[in-house]
Amino acid sequence: MLPPSVLLLTLAAFPFANAAPAPEGVVRIPLSRRSSKLARRGNPLDHFAAAADHVRARYGYTNTASTRRKRANTAEEPIIDQGQDQSYLGSISIGTPAQQFNVILDTGSADLWVASTSCQTCSSDTPEFSTSRSSSFKASTNSAGQAQSLTIKYGSGEVAGTLGTDTVSMAGFQISNQGFVVVDQTSQSLLSGTNAGIMGLGFTPIASSGATPFWEALVNANQLTQPVMSFWLRRLLDDSQATQTSELYGGEFTLGGTNTSLYTGEVQFIDFPSNVEPSFWLLSVAGVTVQGKSVSIPSGNSALAAIDTGTTLIGGPSDAVDSIWNAVPGSQALSGDYSGFYAFPCSTNVQISMSFGGNSWPISPADMNLGAISNNMCLGGIFDLTQGANVGSGNPSWVVGDTFLKNVYSVFRANPPSIGFAELSSAAGGSSGSPSSPPSSVAISLSGTGTATGIPTGTGSSGSNGAGGLRVGSIGVVLALLGAVAGGMFVL
Repeated sequence: MLPPSVLLLTLAAFPFANAAPAPEGVVRIPLSRRSSKLARRGNPLDHFAAAADHVRARYGYTNTASTRRKRANTAEEPIIDQGQDQSYLGSISIGTPAQQFNVILDTGSADLWVASTSCQTCSSDTPEFSTSRSSSFKASTNSAGQAQSLTIKYGSGEVAGTLGTDTVSMAGFQISNQGFVVVDQTSQSLLSGTNAGIMGLGFTPIASSGATPFWEALVNANQLTQPVMSFWLRRLLDDSQATQTSELYGGEFTLGGTNTSLYTGEVQFIDFPSNVEPSFWLLSVAGVTVQGKSVSIPSGNSALAAIDTGTTLIGGPSDAVDSIWNAVPGSQALSGDYSGFYAFPCSTNVQISMSFGGNSWPISPADMNLGAISNNMCLGGIFDLTQGANVGSGNPSWVVGDTFLKNVYSVFRANPPSIGFAELSSAAGGSSGSPSSPPSSVAISLSGTGTATGIPTGTGSSGSNGAGGLRVGSIGVVLALLGAVAGGMFVL
């Protein structure tokens, strides 16, 4: 699957009003969401159709139709939410002296790449990395002494560039010789706004560059208190003050631990399925309920799901998706550009829960309703990923993106390989309250060059460079660029 989006935050402090202090060895990172240009064919929902195609391509279904606080070894980084939950970005620094960039945080891929000053196809607004300005940059060469080139392909496009190493920092953590791709060509509209690239948070085996991902390098170097990274993704899909081009406070990314103020109860960890080697972050879908009743879904290989922060929606196998929407009165399958999607009466609150072997986690009806596609019919947030294609060996037939992940606190653990979910606290918008907003002192860098722009609570911004919106730029498992190439929203 494929699509992406990125943005970075620079904060001197990003505490929650009632947030507990981060334990030693844990760094928490506020997240922000990235927006993108929409309406490739006039309908503001068209980007969802493009995103679905990108996700299908990313997962190999190509035969289908169409305040940063450092606390010892734990740190927090604010997340940027772009375009009403289209993508979520974080801030990194590369080089000596450091050059700062906003990048998509993508558990569905494993490569790190940023646009460079030699990019031939990037827009004038794209923040770019200058190799000549970094005394620590080293170009990778082949046996003939030539620069080692690389192309990374996605369903929505591709990027090309050369490999190199440099010092990469995030939330106070640093890897001195981090491998990454210096991009000099991208497909049209792949990057926009302050988005400069993607930070893949998957495992090394799926890294096209062959480089160890930044998070995994931190684990290997024993820099993290625990071999985990955690996400709270804030919902702005139903926020009247957010727009398709806004960049707002979008949650928190924590390296090395969790933020207990953002969830209640225990984190319920589920190990990877047996005989599954770490590549994508994978779980098996154990059950789905619709309007309070269980529906039939495939088991075995057809239950394998990639849990992907870089993907906006939820994609599933044909039989499961058909069963889900058949359980919603008045729903109907769509065709044409929306093939694989379903519409339902806008007056219906679609209540869907998913289980991965433990608790059943409800998805907010707000996340299931992507907007009106006709006078009284709305577009559903779960689409047919496979469209009848045979699932290849080890190829996930589900991609579970932010439509689900906004409803839980998620924890990705390297050892043993597992993913944990917990119920959101009231501070994070759980059942007992509304999502927290960042304090007015928080500064979010929208330029990607270290220029901080304050974003007061509840207000939007299109970026200091006047760009129309942020776009997703994730590379991993579900790089479902929500219409990034087509000028729409990106889904990883």
